[in-house]
Amino acid sequence: MDSVLFFQQMVNGFSLGSMYALIAIGYTMVYGVLRLINFAHGDIMMVGAYAALFSMTSFTLPFPFALLFAVTVAAVLGVATDKIAYKPLRKAPRISLLITAIGISFLLENLFQVIFGGAPRSFNVPEYLEQVVSIGDVNLAVSAILVPIITLVLLACVLFILYKTKYGMAIRALAFDIQTVNLMGIDANMIISIVFALGSSLAAIGGVFWALNYPSVDPLMGVLIGLKAFAAAVLGGIGSVGGAVLGGFIIGFTEVVAVAFFPDLAGFKDAFAFIFLILVLLFKPTGILGYDFEKSRF
Repeated sequence: MDSVLFFQQMVNGFSLGSMYALIAIGYTMVYGVLRLINFAHGDIMMVGAYAALFSMTSFTLPFPFALLFAVTVAAVLGVATDKIAYKPLRKAPRISLLITAIGISFLLENLFQVIFGGAPRSFNVPEYLEQVVSIGDVNLAVSAILVPIITLVLLACVLFILYKTKYGMAIRALAFDIQTVNLMGIDANMIISIVFALGSSLAAIGGVFWALNYPSVDPLMGVLIGLKAFAAAVLGGIGSVGGAVLGGFIIGFTEVVAVAFFPDLAGFKDAFAFIFLILVLLFKPTGILGYDFEKSRF
């Protein structure tokens, strides 16, 4: 592999990893607060992608406003899911929450299959995002450059919220002990709603970026992408926002670079991420940035 192709693949891996990272943050935040693996998270990403497509085709909204619309829809859906499906089960065994999350996932997938059909739909990519920028001999799409930059900016925003605002302090306190937080007069349900809104918003952005790079959406697009993002959260150390981003980048790099180095194994590209995850967990079961989860959060 020459240096030009290697650099090209590195940028592609960085861009792909950014999308996994955005979705993985939602997994890790919800798990950190509720100890819930929210299997509906990948489908909320799918809903965000559909919301962006619908707003551009039906309302002819410009792409930035379509993205904002998708974020709003996903945030409302995430909060509604918590209020309707998870909040009544706060004191139930964890397995009940897990099964409910799986049920919500299937409900969203089937609902969108009934409404929009199972066939993929083309996603309208703005012309300015399809333009190609040349850096030396390397040609990159504008979207491939913007996605990692926006991801890092959003990561900085999330970390600022978590560590520099009173809501972030409440989220971290909630992760330690919900009952004690309630006794301190903090509305735990409101803080949990903020966590769902924040995580779902990032998932929607990840879904729209995915639809830009692979210009189509379908009702099942969140299944595999969601599993890989969850793998990224586990790989980085679930409960750690920085770990989720790191895990997303590693999964993206692994998928892209492995296929570039071993093109004959391209059919196994979806398995590379999980093989790498297993290898890492064999030596560090808590993930790369994992820690004693009962002593620290985020």
